[in-house]
Amino acid sequence: MARKQRTAFVPKSRVTKPTYRLKIVLCVALLSAGLGIWKLASRPLHATKLPEGATAKEPFAISSGFAPTVENKNSPTGAAPTGMAWIPGGEFSMGAQDPPAGDQVGMQATLDSRPIHRVYVDGFWMDQTDVTNAQFAKFVKVTGYVTIAERKPKAEDFPGAPPENLVAGSVVFSPPDHAVPLNDHFQWWAYIHGANWRHPLGPTSNIEGMTDYPVVQVAYQDAVAYATWAGKRLPTEAEWEFAARGGLTGKPFVWGDDFRPLGKWMANTFQGHFPDKDSGEDHYVGISAVAQFPANGYGLHDMAGDVWQWTSDWYRPDYYKQLLEAGDLVRNPSGPDAPYDPDEPNERKKVQRGGSFLCTDQYCSRYMVGTRGKGEISTGTNHLGFRCVKNLSATTP
Repeated sequence: MARKQRTAFVPKSRVTKPTYRLKIVLCVALLSAGLGIWKLASRPLHATKLPEGATAKEPFAISSGFAPTVENKNSPTGAAPTGMAWIPGGEFSMGAQDPPAGDQVGMQATLDSRPIHRVYVDGFWMDQTDVTNAQFAKFVKVTGYVTIAERKPKAEDFPGAPPENLVAGSVVFSPPDHAVPLNDHFQWWAYIHGANWRHPLGPTSNIEGMTDYPVVQVAYQDAVAYATWAGKRLPTEAEWEFAARGGLTGKPFVWGDDFRPLGKWMANTFQGHFPDKDSGEDHYVGISAVAQFPANGYGLHDMAGDVWQWTSDWYRPDYYKQLLEAGDLVRNPSGPDAPYDPDEPNERKKVQRGGSFLCTDQYCSRYMVGTRGKGEISTGTNHLGFRCVKNLSATTP
């Protein structure tokens, strides 16, 4: 396969003293999602028994804390909604597997993904790919919607901010041209004036020729607006993980046990030296079009790479512990009632799932299924998108 590259660049119109949504420090929330800074103590786990007459797809996984996935047997009649796959739902063990051998930072990405706990979700439809630029452009054309990144911040929302800092824009991965310490994320993230979904890297970039690429630079509100217009919704965190696992039990990756089975690249991730050199060994430097890698067991593409994805759950690092303490089986969990991130307690964050083109075992192992991300709801980046789901009974207008 020929190597495909979209050159990363950083416009000079950079805001140097951003505030709140404008502040670069928001990258702490975005990047620490991969590291899982909040430390939860693991506790002994007990696998639940299978329902009588049910058949698991894989052997019992007692040692890892995972019980078999048990899919619902019901399936919808009639044609599938365009571009969507049926996710049967059922019982599964939710949470992160131990990192694979050789992954030096993977355990950090599982600390808020423990303890493993048993969950049931109803069946639903899910987009086979992330929402693309073409799909989002159609929504904007019909509705006239303006994304948060395109709106000038209001002075009353940012008291004390200099007027010159109140400019529309968003957060962009801006790699240095040399190696830097990995304890300083300011070295590779910047708030760029004029960055938005039409201009993902800044005002001199555009999405021409990228109609089938994931839409990025979308805040949570933007994703909800699109989903509502499309007659859909965003997935819960539990729905997202059930779908990502594709019927498998407790695997570290959505395709199985090995990061590169038989040497094959399975997702768009980061190779080379992070953050300064993406070598593109997987044939892509930066973002790629959707569905360039194999689908999982449910026919879903890019559940472990390319871009992170919004879910509808508020983020709390101790939420799994709360669920386990509430009982053996949790049905259709929708997240905590309110968000809380001890790293930034005043920020309102939603859970983000999946890996991205920036995930690497040098820094962020979010390509591991079960790991959790988090993001402030008014902030987008150029490696964050979304996909939608729909209930079986729902209809698309």
